[in-house]
Amino acid sequence: MTKHFTALLVILLVAAQLKAQMEPLAGYWKTWFISSGKEHRLPPPPSYKNEVAEVIAIQKNLDSAGRQEILYWNAGAPGYRWSEMITKLWQTDTAFRGILSGMLVGVATYDATIVAWETKYAYNRPRPFKADKRIKALAVDPQSPSYPCEHSVAAGVATTIIGHFFPAMKDSANKLAQRVMTSRIAAGTAFPSDTRAGFELGKKIAELEIEKTKGYSPQGGWDGKVPQQPGLWNGKFAMFPTAGKGKPVVLESASQYRPGPPPDFAKEMEELKKFKPTFRSNANAYYWASQSDDVLGRKLFEHNLHLNAPRAARIYAYAAVATYDGFIACWDAKYAYWGIRPDQYDTTFKPVLIHTPPFPGYPSGHAMVGGVLAELYSYFFPGEKAYFDKRAKDGAESRFQGGIHFRSDNEVGLTLGRKVGKAIVERAKRDGVD
Repeated sequence: MTKHFTALLVILLVAAQLKAQMEPLAGYWKTWFISSGKEHRLPPPPSYKNEVAEVIAIQKNLDSAGRQEILYWNAGAPGYRWSEMITKLWQTDTAFRGILSGMLVGVATYDATIVAWETKYAYNRPRPFKADKRIKALAVDPQSPSYPCEHSVAAGVATTIIGHFFPAMKDSANKLAQRVMTSRIAAGTAFPSDTRAGFELGKKIAELEIEKTKGYSPQGGWDGKVPQQPGLWNGKFAMFPTAGKGKPVVLESASQYRPGPPPDFAKEMEELKKFKPTFRSNANAYYWASQSDDVLGRKLFEHNLHLNAPRAARIYAYAAVATYDGFIACWDAKYAYWGIRPDQYDTTFKPVLIHTPPFPGYPSGHAMVGGVLAELYSYFFPGEKAYFDKRAKDGAESRFQGGIHFRSDNEVGLTLGRKVGKAIVERAKRDGVD
């Protein structure tokens, strides 16, 4: 009896210790473009005793600007600020490199984080504020070992990918990375050697994954030919004409869920012309045409997952892959059918939204993204499914209200997005993370 009680007590103590730590088993989670976290484990860290004085000196000389840096970079998960940055970059880029870079930042940050967590719990190096009482914790206790620094990992990934795809931004990105690293030392959450090791790890994984995805970009250029048949899209400039030839990550092919051809738009054109815009419909149209609401970042904050670096990185990675695969699938259909836009179908029609996007309308990209993310976010935040479904519906309807899409463009886009989203969710269910 005593022996069984002792064994039970040991189990409970171990369980309690694991609970107090931050995802100690995350180093074994399934990765995307590397075989495992253990494969890239870092060598043992140097002694931190020689670095204690440096951290103390930095904190002693900390001014208000330095404290603001700590607050800024400590907000959200380690990849939060970089996710914001790469999203703005690729959404204003007219080349396929933009969408590919967005996917890579999400996936490589996750893969590098898994390596970091495998390394952290292999060596269990204490955080500076725990290693020496003279060092203050000026940020929330990350509840994980110090080596390597996870924020520096995300910085190493992002700066490497930004520098590769957007060379003009390389120096600026590297300067931001230095600010990240300095802020974590000043916060008392990382030793200088933790930040250096983290940055180099992130850089290494990013370089490996850039190389691994070289063949993902569409091969060969566009011949510049736009179909001349009546009833098809006839713009002067076609954006992303070869995007549908890109290689997806989860989908078997870009055309896996390709919808059937668009209908005759005659009845839908009449529906659009009879539609009477209201203040509410115009507001919805303009909101979704210009919105940059980071709903994922907000939900991670609301669910306190921003404090859990591996889980936040996992969700960011899935969102990046879902957006990337969905984009390829949607653009495959767009340039398979060259669906005409309303103001091209009837040149007397004036859309509420002044600028009609420079690519075919069928299916709607906005609706597709809404469908993809509604499926994905409902999986990660199941209690908010109704909220995500409404967002998808409102986003799709906004394109009709704005006069730049027929109703079937939006309906088919939503359906396509949901199919892609379900495929991504199935991958998440199989990755072994509960």
